[in-house]
Amino acid sequence: MDDFKTLIAYSRRNAMRRLVRCLFAENILDRAALSFSAGGNQATYPLKGGRAHLAFSDIAKGPADTIVNDGEVVLVTDEGVRQTITSHQDMLDVLRDSFDFAPTDEGVAGLKADMENSLINDAHARQHRQQWNARLHQAAKDHGLDSFTDYLRQHASTKDAAILLDQWGSLEGHPYYPTWKARPGLSDQEVAQLSPEFNAQVPLRIAALRAEHAQSESMPHVSSYHDWFAANFPGQWEQWKAALNRKGLDEREWLPLPIHGWHLQAYVLKTFAAEIEAGILITDGPDLVTLPTMSYRTMMPVLDVCAPLIKLPIAVWMTSELRSLQAKSIHMGPRISTVISQILQAENGFDQRLEIFPEEIGVRYKNAVTQDDHPGRHLSVVYRASAPAFERSDACLPITVASLFTRLPGNGRPLFTDLIERDGVRATAAQVENWYREYAKVVTHPVVAIYLLYGIGLEAHQQNTMVLFSADGKARSLLIRDFGDGRTYAPLLEGRGYSLQPHVQPGILPTVFSGDIEPVRMFVLDAAFLTHLHELALWLTKEYGLNDTRLWQILREETDLAFDAVRERVAPQIWETEHRAFVEEPWPTRSLLRMHLMQYSNYRLQHTLTNPLASV
Repeated sequence: MDDFKTLIAYSRRNAMRRLVRCLFAENILDRAALSFSAGGNQATYPLKGGRAHLAFSDIAKGPADTIVNDGEVVLVTDEGVRQTITSHQDMLDVLRDSFDFAPTDEGVAGLKADMENSLINDAHARQHRQQWNARLHQAAKDHGLDSFTDYLRQHASTKDAAILLDQWGSLEGHPYYPTWKARPGLSDQEVAQLSPEFNAQVPLRIAALRAEHAQSESMPHVSSYHDWFAANFPGQWEQWKAALNRKGLDEREWLPLPIHGWHLQAYVLKTFAAEIEAGILITDGPDLVTLPTMSYRTMMPVLDVCAPLIKLPIAVWMTSELRSLQAKSIHMGPRISTVISQILQAENGFDQRLEIFPEEIGVRYKNAVTQDDHPGRHLSVVYRASAPAFERSDACLPITVASLFTRLPGNGRPLFTDLIERDGVRATAAQVENWYREYAKVVTHPVVAIYLLYGIGLEAHQQNTMVLFSADGKARSLLIRDFGDGRTYAPLLEGRGYSLQPHVQPGILPTVFSGDIEPVRMFVLDAAFLTHLHELALWLTKEYGLNDTRLWQILREETDLAFDAVRERVAPQIWETEHRAFVEEPWPTRSLLRMHLMQYSNYRLQHTLTNPLASV
């Protein structure tokens, strides 16, 4: 077992690795000025003014302008004085004058603080994980199994296995977030009590909201929220109804509203004190125990049945903002879920390669007198059906993509090795290539098809996406969740006979576009290709020592095949333009580090990365 000092040192290196990667990816530091050694694993970077440079002892450049620093970073002056840089704080101080823009002192201080908070939380999570992994490893051993996924398949329900992997896999976070675990404002104890990476359980309070002060949206099959809630949460419904009736209230005039337990105490009781006083909101209802999933505020009820997942606002600062649940998400989730469900039925699930967690109902507070929309983003809920995904007869195990990168109990290798090496023998290059080809096919074919044919952009990134794996460890189909912010290109959708009513709100980016398709394309490329398929190719290449471009050649081939599969159904000009954007032109992505340094004065900053499929 590593001590906390060792874990902090690891997390500090992890933070530095992320910072260096983001600085060069966003060209905040001119990546063309990075001078590599003949061997390609060392480099120097000149600082502005020319009186010093940075020396990187173990650094590599991968496809898509990916700079990965695994070694020491040394500041070398022109007099030859050498100083090793071990913290992100010192690194930012040394590099700040060399940035391509001038960040404010507040912007730099905010980044330093959030990165420090993130890495401390990361170290605590790794400390917790040592005992957690030991328990999981022992449990598998006790059943005579070497494979972690085999143990879960044989000794847990599909739902329990999938949610355990989702919580257990909540460690690395988005590859381009330098503040991947920042939870400013929470104590260490609160982080452990609320976070999936600590295998947390969190109670939800089933409050009551006056029906006339609520706005809701639901899929067509849901005719009554009361009936739906009673069917899905019968125990809580009976307790909730009885509590209202004891007060002499008619339950039909109220709506059940789950509130995250921490959010209730830390935010709702104070912020909505007037509503509670006025009898609009009653907060003393029954509780429902849940498991926070990787998204932190999407909760899986701890019930024997496959109850719906519950997405909630929680007033925790993550990635620059309080995690609210806005009107747009409440209304668009069920609308998009309805359209995608109809399309999947018409398309046979794109050869049965795509499934979704449909967002059946969304409810939010909206004051009936003032018509004020704003507070409702912190008093709202979206429900996602989980039974179709988890009550399976095909023996497939759903694994959240981010979990594939998490290191196994026992041998410490990434989870994907457990799926590839079914016989326990280290895989050959050919076996890895075949596994990745099948995986790339499973992702690219449905994602490209629904985009090209219907203009629907699936945000198939590591957190929103589960991949269904059969017992032989091969990818079989996609399982996508989270549609509240999904992007759609109306002309293509309407051309196929479907329509999607947009939610329009001042100051909020709409999610249904009719002019330029670029915002939808960016959504797809950034999520499914850059942060998912490209990232997996990077990890596989490093783990198995593969040729530097081989997996990107395979991804190019599968992307071409995905485009070819729908070519006859797509207008030639659209097909050509989109094919070029996917496999030749630079990939667009969000400038997350630059946004953070600019204190999120602009949420729409983007940059591009060299397309890794263009040169292979």
